[in-house]
Amino acid sequence: MDIKEPDDIWLIKFYAPWCTFCKQLDPVWHDVASELKSLGSLVNVGKADATAHSGLAKEFKVRGYPAILMLKNDVKYNYMGPRTKDGFLDFADRVAGPLVRALTSPQLFQHAMSRHDVLFLYIGASSTLKGEYMSAAEELIVHTYFFSATRDVLVTREEQNVFVFSAEERDGELKAWINRERFLTYFKIDSYTLYAMGETGTHTHTHTHTHIIHQYWENSPLEGFCLLFSRDFHFGYMEGNAYVNGLVMGEVTMPALIVLNLSNDGYFLPLGVVETERHLLDFLDGVLNSSVLQNSGTFQTWKLSTGINGNIWEFMGIYGT
Repeated sequence: MDIKEPDDIWLIKFYAPWCTFCKQLDPVWHDVASELKSLGSLVNVGKADATAHSGLAKEFKVRGYPAILMLKNDVKYNYMGPRTKDGFLDFADRVAGPLVRALTSPQLFQHAMSRHDVLFLYIGASSTLKGEYMSAAEELIVHTYFFSATRDVLVTREEQNVFVFSAEERDGELKAWINRERFLTYFKIDSYTLYAMGETGTHTHTHTHTHIIHQYWENSPLEGFCLLFSRDFHFGYMEGNAYVNGLVMGEVTMPALIVLNLSNDGYFLPLGVVETERHLLDFLDGVLNSSVLQNSGTFQTWKLSTGINGNIWEFMGIYGT
């Protein structure tokens, strides 16, 4: 890997010759390089043996393998998503492009909405808030897309959720709000998204429930219920119980409900069967007011940092196949 020009954009994989995961990633990395080249992307793709170039690895603060990062305008952006071709390509497109992308027509706005499950949009002229928005984008572009527009280009549908930042309410600082709201209301969780949610400062509510309850929630306003607790919990589900079994150091019968406290490896389980919305509401309120006791657990592969409020909770569902 030879960075020839200061304006070059590089997507770099740091590896070690003995690293099994690095070797498994080689075919994917080759596909990523071929795809970006065929698209005419300005992103160069390279790899570096961290054991042979220890000085370079130290400069980029490489602590594990494989480490993926992008170098753009002498700024390093760490990749923390899934090790997949689509994940790498999306990261390259997001970070290599403009920090904030202007949507200048209703057609461009609709195109952006169709491509992204979650995006952030600044509406208006220059202001202090826009400066804060740009600053947040510099740090959080590794996770999500940022756009700007004028009011006349906005076209929204009733089924789309729109959240408006309000410093006067409970939203706090803009960057923290964006970091908290960049996840879907309710979605499938994997180890990468779980790790990312652990850094947002909100609680993670993990969902594992019976087939009957699963049908109940599918036929009820689950999304609205999740929105009610969105400032305090993330909502999602996992397929399989291997992760939670490791956490509780036992066997969790699927399906079930669980709340994970990602700050201290703790978890919460309902005291009884959860069959109605009222049961679930009481359970979540009990977690928040400490009337439901926390159990001690252990995360198998990583330690997550403490959030803004000292607690990071995930409500997650775990289903059998």
